[in-house]
Amino acid sequence: MSFRATAAAALIAIVGFAPVVQADEVGKVGVDWLGNDIIVEAITDPKVSGVTCHVSYFERGLFDRLKKGNWFEDPSDSSIACRQTGPITVGDIDLGKGGEEVFDQRISLIWKQRMVKRIYDRQNDTLIYLSHSRQVQDGSAKMAISTVPLYGQNVTWSKGKP
Repeated sequence: MSFRATAAAALIAIVGFAPVVQADEVGKVGVDWLGNDIIVEAITDPKVSGVTCHVSYFERGLFDRLKKGNWFEDPSDSSIACRQTGPITVGDIDLGKGGEEVFDQRISLIWKQRMVKRIYDRQNDTLIYLSHSRQVQDGSAKMAISTVPLYGQNVTWSKGKP
């Protein structure tokens, strides 16, 4: 288990919070001799079956943490790509402009999280997935976006199409 995952699990146990969904690590690429890695995780939307998002991010290794002196934090950068991976069934999703949180992951011991939010673009019949970091202060402008067009697809809406 990685340092980040261990710290997140400890914090969840202490505070009692659980992530919205669990990410599955599907790739890990070493990028240097300091133990830094790029992690690729698959995230399934709990309210939209048939959609999978792949998020990649940088995880600092032990030597890099020692060198930089910041033990409990990973960078805010991430990338996201979401695609239809099966028949799409849309459950009871939040249709507001602020969207709905699909996934969150701590990237520091307490203050910083990586988030994936889903927003429904009604006019273009498209699901938008936004990956960004949330911090207590000094929010980050680092973000990534991916879309899953529903137009022309055989989509089932559990509560009827809005």
